[in-house]
Amino acid sequence: MFSVRGRGVARLAAAALVSGLVATGAIATAGPALADDAAPATGGVTAKLGRITDGGDIEVVEKGGKPHTVGGGLFTMQVEGGGTLSTYCIDFHTNAQHDFTYKEVGWDQSSLHDNENAGKILWILENAYPKLSTEALGEKLGVDLSKGEAAAGTQAAIWKYSDGVEATPKDADAKKLTDYLLANVGELAEPKASLSLSPSTVSGKAGEKFGPITVTTNAETAKLATAPGASAGVRIVDKDGKPVTDAKNGDQVYVDVPAGTADGTTELTAEATTKVSLGRAFVSVDGPSQTLILAGSSDSTATAKTSATWAKKGAVPSVSVTKDCAKGGLEVIASNKGDEPWTFDLKGTSYTVGAGETKNIALPLAEDEAYKFTITGPNDFEETFEGVLDCKTATPGPKPSETPSTPSATPSTPSTTGGTTGDTTGTTTTGGGDLAETGSSSATPMIAGIAAALVVVGGGAVFFLRKKKTAGQ
Repeated sequence: MFSVRGRGVARLAAAALVSGLVATGAIATAGPALADDAAPATGGVTAKLGRITDGGDIEVVEKGGKPHTVGGGLFTMQVEGGGTLSTYCIDFHTNAQHDFTYKEVGWDQSSLHDNENAGKILWILENAYPKLSTEALGEKLGVDLSKGEAAAGTQAAIWKYSDGVEATPKDADAKKLTDYLLANVGELAEPKASLSLSPSTVSGKAGEKFGPITVTTNAETAKLATAPGASAGVRIVDKDGKPVTDAKNGDQVYVDVPAGTADGTTELTAEATTKVSLGRAFVSVDGPSQTLILAGSSDSTATAKTSATWAKKGAVPSVSVTKDCAKGGLEVIASNKGDEPWTFDLKGTSYTVGAGETKNIALPLAEDEAYKFTITGPNDFEETFEGVLDCKTATPGPKPSETPSTPSATPSTPSTTGGTTGDTTGTTTTGGGDLAETGSSSATPMIAGIAAALVVVGGGAVFFLRKKKTAGQ
């Protein structure tokens, strides 16, 4: 969900990712040349959310609710570094914030972590549009299928398993596709990452190799390098100490720091051009926005990084943080590879990590809760982590007929349940709602109206909405 920035540390020009958060900081550490086995892997594709390019009207019936029409279909996303992605919504009730940046994650880092039907969603993606052409699908169904109809039919089938809603395309041919997919659905295993490095941090003393660092990718090879500004003589090598510039899936490499090198830090960076595997989840970096699932990919740029640090003596702090969707919070992994204890404060609680020890600290958070905290240590060590916990699909809000209206001094825009927002080339929406595009700027009047109504109902509910809106900004 988040990118990485570093003070005093050269970072990837492209977005190098730490699993689950934004990290900023300067690091000076030391310790034995061992990999931090508990540290999460990092890497993947980041992309900016566009708008629906193919789609149509879909009638949705939720449990205990009345039928209402929304617009749904296929989003296009622009990849940082080059490439385009096509995605569907798997978070029906959450607004889609256009121009937000998203990152590729595994199912365990998204709302799919506890969805027993995740494998069925992937089967639909492999057997529907755009993986199969409109011509191929139309021939299978005995109809003349347009791109908009194919996308609407596919999205409706996905919502059945991502959000548990009954979704029926208004177009008869699109409905035939939805019915076919639901009648024949199978299950597939979770796809692999486009690119990752594991662990995300290694440390040691000058004169040693730090690692091993495992490369995972679906590309033929990934380019490896030390980040600009690395100390002279620092190299990426294999287990025999031979320099490495390219790696294949499953290869293990090391960071080699010459003896006598001054205390410091660098990064191993990896980059690959590849098609992202269908079914990879994408979650927002910038704040709450609906979770998406990959339906198609051009050749795209994927990046990853691992930090390497070294020093001569003292405590050797390193910190990584990952989302733990199963437990509803974060897991903070604090390691000390030095020869002295390290004590730090985390949200008002003091923790001590002994020499050579690692502590795993659970940090509970509410769904959609924004967080920001800084961990410090010796030798100007400082890491700041911030982001938003996004592990669940949103719960239903007011139905269109129940949504209170609020006068506005500005020209009216379509409600998130009353019309498609933005450019929707290829869609067939004609006045139905657009929960597939919810969360764009057109959502603001509705959110304001709901908040105003809740002021009368109770302050606690208003506080909840205000907190979600703040995180989205």
